[in-house]
Order: sequence, then structure tokens, then C-alpha cells
Amino acid sequence: MEYIYDYNMNIRKFLMCALAGAPLLSFAAVPSKHGIEKANLDSDVDPKQDFYMYACGGWKKNNPLGAEFSRFGTFDQLRENARNQLKELILNLSDNPQSKIKGTNAQKVSDLYALGMDSARLNREGAAPLMPMLDKINSMKPEEFTSTLAWLHNGLGGSFFGTGVGADAKNADMNIMHIGEPGLGLGDRDYYLEQNETNGKIMAAYERYIKRMMELIGYDKKEQQRVWDNVISIETEIARNKKTREERRNPQLRYNMMTMDEILKSYPNIDWKGYFSALGLPEVDKANVSSVKYMEFINEYLPKLNQQQIKDLMTVDLVTSSSNLLSDDFQEANFEMFDRTMSGIEQMEPRWKRVMTIPNSMFGEAVGELYVAKYFPKENKTYMKQLVENLRKALGKHIDNLSWMSETTKAKAREKLATFTVKIGYPDKWKDYSGIQIDPSKSYLENVSEASKWYSQDNYQKLGKPVDKDEWHMTPQTVNAYYNPTTNEICFPAGILQAPYFDLTADDAQNYGAIGVVIGHEMTHGFDDSGRQFDKDGNMADWWQPEDTEKFTALADRLVAQFDAVEVAPRVNANGRFTLGENIADQGGLRVALTAYLDSMKGKELNDIDGLSPAQRFYLAYANVWANNIRDEEILSRTKTDPHSLGENRVNVTLRNLEPFFEAFGIKEGDKMFRPVSERVVIW
Repeated sequence: MEYIYDYNMNIRKFLMCALAGAPLLSFAAVPSKHGIEKANLDSDVDPKQDFYMYACGGWKKNNPLGAEFSRFGTFDQLRENARNQLKELILNLSDNPQSKIKGTNAQKVSDLYALGMDSARLNREGAAPLMPMLDKINSMKPEEFTSTLAWLHNGLGGSFFGTGVGADAKNADMNIMHIGEPGLGLGDRDYYLEQNETNGKIMAAYERYIKRMMELIGYDKKEQQRVWDNVISIETEIARNKKTREERRNPQLRYNMMTMDEILKSYPNIDWKGYFSALGLPEVDKANVSSVKYMEFINEYLPKLNQQQIKDLMTVDLVTSSSNLLSDDFQEANFEMFDRTMSGIEQMEPRWKRVMTIPNSMFGEAVGELYVAKYFPKENKTYMKQLVENLRKALGKHIDNLSWMSETTKAKAREKLATFTVKIGYPDKWKDYSGIQIDPSKSYLENVSEASKWYSQDNYQKLGKPVDKDEWHMTPQTVNAYYNPTTNEICFPAGILQAPYFDLTADDAQNYGAIGVVIGHEMTHGFDDSGRQFDKDGNMADWWQPEDTEKFTALADRLVAQFDAVEVAPRVNANGRFTLGENIADQGGLRVALTAYLDSMKGKELNDIDGLSPAQRFYLAYANVWANNIRDEEILSRTKTDPHSLGENRVNVTLRNLEPFFEAFGIKEGDKMFRPVSERVVIW
């Protein structure tokens, strides 16, 4: 479902995909099957004119946007349900005898949550927990820059560039060092570079935010102004030299392997040996430089900065990355900037939701073990394995029947499909957190910072070792899914396997239209514009015949144009190139899931339920997955930063390419949902 890009590790990119294994499944044997929830529909809307509003209009009316949300949909409902389940689990730990034993996971999770909830202590401490770290930055001598930068990169911040260990895209069994671009305070480079009214408001709010943060650590107005001038100047230059969001999606541009001698020669103004040694990695002999242009820029730019500019950027990096672990005034400043201004949110989430994210991520699998024991029945995992196999067989049929692909490339595609690995529900082996200690006598910030350093070292120690293909990159309680191209795997955590996505009491058509499309979406990511560049072993390799690549690209370009044409806000259009991978996966998921459904129903009656045919229920279930209400500010923010199309477009634009959809609802020329055959795009 989601498209994950974790730039703290510089290289992790998870899309989505599928598996192999197990006999063909139909849910027909499951009793008490129900149909589509009619309250979700808006019968006043003609599905031939606006299918999204017909399918989701009732849901939108019945689920008005709450003050604490920038967007709220069925996807968010699942997440809220999971958060409430996790709250109960974590609160109950305080009554567990294990939580009183130092060093147990129960003690760590329970105490960390309690530290975050202790607002009286946090407000009493104010900025004090942060001051020793800020003193380290502001007392830094020129010759200490490298060691201080490494100290920051060891779990605290990401100034100037970033490093992390991950799979070698051309030798996917081995882990290597990656060097890449840093993040930006506002996230996307275009906020710094594009001049318009919206960006002007955001930049003005950003100035207030930076100055407020500096005020909270004791800087006077003159110092606040200096910090702002220095930081906005540096971040704007960084933005100007970073890859565009479209370039970041291209795996070829992200792969530039260099020996350490080549790195030293190409970027001599950075003390690489001293830097890696300070990270505890004295023997780095090569690295993938994921952004050559950027590293050339930062190599030339760093010597031009004076000590005060460097210190100010590091200070802002550290304060902003730590602010949610400090007193309420820091957290309120964050809310005003990133939630209210950038996303239109009217009200802060309750403290327990904000606090719970820390133990839920830091001890994710420990919490996940509790979660699956209570909320994930074993039969769900069995059914999912079988359903994935149905989808895998269906995608194989689609590959065989492609008119635009040669037999040579089809054979390679089938090989890749056959080697998909599947992860469902939870890992077979739980992560060991014995290296992290939570000490309530220390501050909340200090505990989380020490744990963050442990995570950085946990990542760095993988350098030069084989990739652990059993490792999970999402926790079991996560409402999401991913495809990892370098391990050629899909992962469906237990959190997403809930109604309305996955419901064993629903009829077959609905399950295939919801979780079935999700599975097909994941599978198709292995063959989208990015995933197709990796072979069955997870290596970035060109396994396509040249003419097939040309035909694929031509089809993809036409799909880009369809989404580019959609106006998402006045004078703002969708970005079809940035969202291409997700749009390909949505379409592929729909087509493959329908084939799998029809195959599973061979020999069985296709009955109407509540006056809706199976095909209608299939497409309505898909649309309901993307039902949501969203704020105008969030639309603009997501158009810049989210590689997924907006929910309405994932339904209306995608479905307008599919003939079975037209047949299901009697859509003909002259209807708004109709698209002429000559203009339709079908890839997988």
C-alpha cells in the first residue's frame, strides 16, 4: 500500500509485491458472508459520472474530518483501531510483573511510555536535557568538525549528508556503505525553490518556527535572526543541489559505486577516514554514492562556510529532531509549523498518541509480539498465504497474455514472479533489544537518544556482512505493506489484515476487491518503472529486451499524462511522473485481483447480494479502500511529497482504463467515467 523511503538510511526503498505457494483458495466455504455496506454509498451520485463519490460519498458524510487529522480515511481508521489496541497493550504492561524487572522488554516499553507521558517532569526540565549536546556543538573547534558530525550522524541528526548500511543493488546478498543527501527542514526542495503564495506562507511560518526554537534554548532576538539567516541560506543551497523527487525514484541514478580512494579523490574536503573511524568503522573500503552531483556540491560548499554557520545548522538540526522529546512548548511549536500550517490540522493529537509512537517504533517487535498474540489469529495467516498464491497465478496469466512483451522477457518475468518471497503477519524470529536500556532516572531525551545511537550502530555493524533476508522492515502492528526489490519480497504485517481490507465474513468479491487488490498492487510493484529494473535475485540488472523496454516506457508515459492532467487544487496538477510506480501498481492490482477472483469462482454461482453483482461489489470494495476526507493544505503537501496519488484519483483515473469496470456499471460513451479505447492505458 504505502511507498516507504527512509532517507536516514539513505538507501532503503520499499515498494510492494507478492509471493508463491499453497493451493487455490476461495472464501466460498466461509459462512455468514455479508455484502457491501450500503451506508458507504451515495445513491444520489451516478456511478457513471463520478464513481468515487458514488462509492464513498456516504462514508465521507458519516466520517467528518476531526480536528486532529489532516486526512482521515478507511486506511486511517485501521491505524486508529491499531493505536487503540496498542494503547491497551502498553497500559496493561504496568500490571505485568515483568515490567518491574530491569532489562525486560516489558520494563523498557512501560518505562519509556511513562517517561513520555510525564508532562509535569518534561515541562519542569524544559530545554535542560538538550543543553549538554548543544554545548558540544557550540564549543566545537574547527579541527573537531569531523568527529562532531559523526557524533550527530550516530543517531542524533543528519547535517550536510547521510550515511547508512544496506544491500548492494548489484550484489543484493551483501551489505555495503551508502552515502547520500540529507533531509531538509521543510522536507521537499520545492518549498525553498518555488515562489508562490502557498510557499511564501510556509516559509514565513518556518522562520517563526526556527526563531521560536532558538528562543526556547535561550537565544536572544539577535541570535535568533542570525541562526535563521544562516540556516535558510544553507538549506536553500542544499535544496538547489538535491535530486528532484522524480530523480530519487530512479534506481540507476542512485547507484554509483566508488572505492575509498576514489571517494577521497573526488571529495577531498571531507575527512572520510576520520569520519568513518569516529563512527566505529575504520575499514570502509568502498561505498555507493547515491547522489554524485550533491556530493560534488557539498564538497565544494563546506569550506565556504564559517564556523558559526556550521554550528547554527547543527544546532537547528539537533533541536528540531529532539523537540518532540522535550517540554510542551517545543511540541506546540512543532504542531504550529508542520501540522497546522503545512497540513491544516486544527488540534494536536492527545498526548498518549504522540507518546506511543516512540516505544511502538523503538521496541516495535516487542510490542508486535504482544499485538499478534491478541489480535492476529493463525487462520488469518493461512488464508493470506493461499490468497497470495491465487494472485501470483493470476499475474502469471497476465504476463503470458501481454501483447506488448516478447516471449524472451516474459520468461524472465515469470522467473522473477516464481521467486517472490512472502512475509505475512509477523517474523519467525523476534528482534533482540537487550542492547537498549531504559533508565527512568535519566531524561526522556537521553533515553531515546541512547536508543537511537544503538539503532545506528546496529545498522553500521551490518557492513560487509550478508543481507539478513529474514529481517522485517515493518513491525507486525503496522497498517501498511511493502515490496523490497533487493530481496524480491512482499510483506503484509498483521496490522493491515483487518476489515474492510481483509474480512473473512465478507463475500469473496469484496475480499478480492480490497485485500486482493492490495496483494496485486504489491506484486505489480516488482514490475513497475522502478521495480522492473531488479531481477529475480534482487540485483539491479537489465533483464528486458530493448524493444520491450521501449514499449513499456511508451505505455508508462501515457499513464503519466493521464494523471498530470488532473487538477488537484486551483492551478495545481497531480504529478504523474512522481506517482507513476503507485499508479502502475494500482492498475495492475485491480486487473490481477479480478482475474484471481474469477478463477477462484469457476464452477460456482456468481450471485447478486443486495442488488449488486459480484463485479460491482469488487469495484466498490476497491473504492472504499480509498474513501477519505482531506484538507486543502494536505492536498498541496501530499502532491509535493507523497508518491501515491490522492484517493479520488486512485479510483476515478485508474478505473477509467478498465473495460470490465465499464461493463460492471454500464458506462458508455458520453458518461464522465468513460474513456475511449484509444486513450486507455493497460500495462500489466
